Amino acid sequence: MHKGQKFFFRLKCAIEGIGIAFKGESSFRTQILAAVLAIASLIYLRPSIIWSALVIVMIFIVLAAELFNTAIEHLLDGLHPDHAEFVRIAKDCSAAAVLVLSAASVLVFLLMVISVWS
Repeated sequence: MHKGQKFFFRLKCAIEGIGIAFKGESSFRTQILAAVLAIASLIYLRPSIIWSALVIVMIFIVLAAELFNTAIEHLLDGLHPDHAEFVRIAKDCSAAAVLVLSAASVLVFLLMVISVWS
């Protein structure tokens, strides 16, 4: 629907998507809070630029995964409101992807803290 549209129109749509996820998904708000705390920790700990970049990249990967998860859930709920077994499996796997990336993010953060303190 947005293919061929001007850049600023597509940008507006993307920002609206973030707003929809923020308003409607407590998991996204939780991930935003974790991101803010991680960035505050970077400011306080002042790790090397490589550690800072890695933590920031992990933050954005987790947020993107949460947005994909939200999109998949809304799409499947719209297409199959009766919640067929394949819908449950797809939604569970999508949520699991966010969990795996969140765990990786926490591990990267812990390694960064260990690096700074050693």
